Amino acid sequence: MSFWRNKRVTVTGGAGFLGSFVCRELAQRGCPAVFVPRSRDYDLVDGAAVKRLYADSRPDILIHLAALVGGIGANLANPARFFYANLMMGCQLMEEARLHGVQRFVAVGTVCSYPKFTPVPFREDDLWNGYPEETNAAYGLAKKMLLVQSQAYRQQYGFNSVFLLPVNLYGPGDNVDPASSHVIPALIRKCVAAVEEHREWIEVWGTGRASREFLYVADCAEAIVSAAERLDSGEPVNLGSGVEIRIAELVDLIATLTGFTGVVRWDSSKPDGQPRRRLDVTRAKALFGFEAKTDFETGLRATVDWFRQGRRAR
Repeated sequence: MSFWRNKRVTVTGGAGFLGSFVCRELAQRGCPAVFVPRSRDYDLVDGAAVKRLYADSRPDILIHLAALVGGIGANLANPARFFYANLMMGCQLMEEARLHGVQRFVAVGTVCSYPKFTPVPFREDDLWNGYPEETNAAYGLAKKMLLVQSQAYRQQYGFNSVFLLPVNLYGPGDNVDPASSHVIPALIRKCVAAVEEHREWIEVWGTGRASREFLYVADCAEAIVSAAERLDSGEPVNLGSGVEIRIAELVDLIATLTGFTGVVRWDSSKPDGQPRRRLDVTRAKALFGFEAKTDFETGLRATVDWFRQGRRAR
């Protein structure tokens, strides 16, 4: 608690899905105020806006969560936009952090940075052993440049920047827009809508054979704030639950939790994305004591309940 008492903290993306949980975790640990730049006020792709952000917020610690991101469809449709926006945000934010004497910069990357055929479980040392899965390579590589910059700045300037690699997140407050949502909120939306509209089938992209690991958003927020507090290392650090599930099993579980009993039609003409994802999470435990707490089915149930409550409120 005493660590955060006099710290000025800025959280880019603090009004978003993960960011709102990070801000809540900071408040619970005694951080008196968090500055959350909104995109309408600070376009973080624009260098002048980034300079103004630091002049206005004067942070001791900056946690960089802001990203332009989406599911497979959004990545396929916007590779250039995702690459440029994410690269420019990260590069300019870290450079200005160095120039303004920020004590610690927490860069949050993405599991999409890993090579397409990384041995499972993904170890941080394998991060450079191949090219990312093609559907999200532009986004994944742009975010991975934060690691390169972080290590270069630590080497040349002694700048205290750390780089975290969270796996796929889920939980209440997630993005449910069909054009840009990830797999869990997209499936929840499809199943709930099918139940409400008495439809007998849903369509799901891919074959169902790919697998993913998921981390509950509140657990991820706890890990990020713990890293901001305790981590001082140039090595990348995975954040995950260590639990892997095939997409076909995930669909069955979400169908059960939402009460959907119809047919799942797999559109195998659409890509599966990366074949498998499961992280080695031992480094996070060793360096700052993080272990995921939320059971997957418990987290999914909370996410389904949140989504249904939102629909009833409309």
